[in-house]
Amino acid sequence: MILIKNAKIYTMQEEVIENGSILIKEGKIKEIIKKEAYSKGIDDLDGVEIIDANDCIVMPGIIDAHCHLGMIEDGMGFEGDDTNEMSDPVTPELRAIDGINPMDRGFEEAYQNGITTVATGPGSSNVICGQFAAIKTYGKRIDDMIIKEPVAMKVALGENPKTIYGKEKRYPMTRMATAAILRETLFKAREYMNSEKPNFDMKMEAMAKVLTKEIPLKVHAHRTDDIFTALRIAKEFDVEITLDHCTEGHLISEYIKQEGKYAIVGPSLSDRSKIELRNLTFETPGVLHNAGVKIAIMTDSPETPVYYLPLCAGLAVKSGLDEMEALKAITINPAEILGIDERVGSIEVGKDADIVIFDGHPLRDIMCKVLMTIIDGKIVYNQIDG
Repeated sequence: MILIKNAKIYTMQEEVIENGSILIKEGKIKEIIKKEAYSKGIDDLDGVEIIDANDCIVMPGIIDAHCHLGMIEDGMGFEGDDTNEMSDPVTPELRAIDGINPMDRGFEEAYQNGITTVATGPGSSNVICGQFAAIKTYGKRIDDMIIKEPVAMKVALGENPKTIYGKEKRYPMTRMATAAILRETLFKAREYMNSEKPNFDMKMEAMAKVLTKEIPLKVHAHRTDDIFTALRIAKEFDVEITLDHCTEGHLISEYIKQEGKYAIVGPSLSDRSKIELRNLTFETPGVLHNAGVKIAIMTDSPETPVYYLPLCAGLAVKSGLDEMEALKAITINPAEILGIDERVGSIEVGKDADIVIFDGHPLRDIMCKVLMTIIDGKIVYNQIDG
């Protein structure tokens, strides 16, 4: 067992506990104690590892809702890039877990900076790119790191598919063709599901999970017209979607709110490398939140290194997002959007003991350091004793 005491605890449940304690047992949060008011079950502290978090901030492990960690390995170039299968614009059967390398140094850098969970998966060269997975950032074997797999079906609208295939004079070369391919695939999947004894089709089996709402479409969409296309197709086929990147979402926030969809915003700590990004701004998360849209902030790592996620949230605060909402945008909100909030995203009894101890406020102080990271109740990074 581990007892973290004397901490300022951001639970992400509308409560900040001053001078509180957290008891961890068997990888889970067993008890949250206010002002050292230990329960009878903690009178005997023999065998408990005690961590004094005096003058520190304790919060749930940080979650990146959209990145490519382990899919594009750090410093490996072509050999370490498994994000885009550019031989076919429709590849829903691809599974991120078959392309992630848990030994990539990016995972260590993630948990050393407080990121304990990521949604990682294929890139956006295809129209239908493949299946994302939600995983912990600590481990050697991907099968032992999985929280939910698949967690979403990645699809892409806009420049990327038309650029990749258009330069080869292949379909799709336009936004019209990209939308048509997505519609056609969803229609075929619906027919496949409604057939009594269809011939096995790996692509259709994967897409069926979208139509049954087991997983959402994770839609790469920057421009307003691409966002509207995503909303239109979601309504046509009655499927769930998340709007990933949502770069121009601040221009149409009322429509996104009206449709009741979630936005995973970023990477904002980036340059305007293509036309789609001409309206890139850190104001987007705040505008969307103020309109009533649930948001998460993401890095799209390696576009922005995953360990800069708290910095991205802090810059969103600087541009108008409420500070507590910014913390939620990298903890409980991505957990809820990804459908994994029963395990991670907040400090609550019964949830996974994924906890980070900071020596300051991670959004206010750029010099703030992670002193300890705990994943599944195991101390995986410790600078308190060192």
